[in-house]
Amino acid sequence: MKIIIKKNCIFWLFLSIAVMFLLPFIAVTFVKSDAGMAVCFLLFYAVNPIYFIIVGFFTGKNIKKMWSLPIFSSILFLLSTWILFDISETAFIIYSGIYFIISLFVMFISAFIRKKIQQ
Repeated sequence: MKIIIKKNCIFWLFLSIAVMFLLPFIAVTFVKSDAGMAVCFLLFYAVNPIYFIIVGFFTGKNIKKMWSLPIFSSILFLLSTWILFDISETAFIIYSGIYFIISLFVMFISAFIRKKIQQ
């Protein structure tokens, strides 16, 4: 059981790195200016919230072992946006906080539903 949990954590950590660093890097590097901004909006308003909902759902399955995943993902988002865009932009802190709250909310709902089903 411990091996499976460790593999799940490692998988989610690498997936978080890929989603939070790789997708914005591709948007900034390979997409032209106007379309790049549209892709960034798509990332900020669709892809990232959906990813944090999924992270919260899977973290809710085993909160004791995976509780740090929403924190790690939020920090990765903040680091990637500061590296790729602008470190002085405070709006990214707000986005990171909102994504973290979304993930926590879904995590607790997922854990609550899972507990009710097991009873």
